[in-house]
Amino acid sequence: MKNTFLKVLTGFIIGATVVGGHAIATQNNVPVVKACVDNKTNALYASKDGSCVKGRSAIDIGATGANVKSIAQLVSPSVVSIEVTAVAGSGTGSGSIYKSNSDISYIITNNHVVADAATGGTIDVELNNGDVYPATIVGRNSEYDLAVISIKKGSLPEIPLGDSATISIGDPVIAFGSPLGLSGTVTSGIISAINRPVTTGAVNAESYMDAIQTDAAINPGNSGGPLVDSQGRIIGVNSAIATLGATSTSNGNIGLGFSIPFNQAKRIVNELIATGKSTKPIIGVSFDTAYTGIGAKISLLTAGKAAERAGMQVGSIVKTIDGFKISDAISAIVRIRSHAPGDSVTVIAELPAGGSKTYTFNLDSAPALP
Repeated sequence: MKNTFLKVLTGFIIGATVVGGHAIATQNNVPVVKACVDNKTNALYASKDGSCVKGRSAIDIGATGANVKSIAQLVSPSVVSIEVTAVAGSGTGSGSIYKSNSDISYIITNNHVVADAATGGTIDVELNNGDVYPATIVGRNSEYDLAVISIKKGSLPEIPLGDSATISIGDPVIAFGSPLGLSGTVTSGIISAINRPVTTGAVNAESYMDAIQTDAAINPGNSGGPLVDSQGRIIGVNSAIATLGATSTSNGNIGLGFSIPFNQAKRIVNELIATGKSTKPIIGVSFDTAYTGIGAKISLLTAGKAAERAGMQVGSIVKTIDGFKISDAISAIVRIRSHAPGDSVTVIAELPAGGSKTYTFNLDSAPALP
């Protein structure tokens, strides 16, 4: 049976759908070690009694839960508030300091946070200490809802980097950001689901994500802020929340928040910093959006692209991609988008004449829309 569709709100953009996926959580019993983290460099130092010298913050390493107080001290200096003023629309969001050299700092956020300023307007970034700097857009990717902005202020603390491929349901997480413009807000929860296919945005201008679902409170204004693990390492970029729909009187948090996995975001962010543009993986098919059965029905093949080269046929119905069951076109697109160009994928499809066939091929690359 098809999964129920939910309404999703992403910062300033309302209207989206969610389809299902689940996994099993495992727990690890790891001894807790007391340490100190340098507030500027994020370097770790041993601590015999849990006390730290000035300029360093205490943190527990190896805890099965999250020491929210310690992690807040570690991560908050790397989190910023973003205010956009533009004719097309104004609003607030959040971001993470990803890279910082002696002159300039690069900040990860959502595309929908800064998109209105792309054609005119201003972007102001407020650091954790209250200092405000004008920002410029380095690059945008609307198809993954990611953007990089920069400020002319160097030597800022970079957010510790995590590995979203290692997370499991039940892992503790902490969300940082500026919900409703309230900067410096920290909330905690767990990973509720992984590999959740989510699409946000307007028709023909959708963003697709292979989302991390969390019950950590996320509200409008949290968009672009980091979701971190129990060690304070970024594992996701907060992007969307589910709401009760148009009939609800509230669009706030109901315990269903969605983050872009950091491993996917990192590839795009690095491309944007390097070139101002980014890419997306494609297989070279169009799906029949009117198809109501289970799976994604191919309506068109692009000449010379991966699917045609592999011998796939129009009218085939994609049933699995890399072992993940495909319920509809959205889940098929999300599963492809979870990869990088050049990755090998295995697709099982029902053939128009009956039976099924397995195809293995490498994904092609295409420019992503800003």
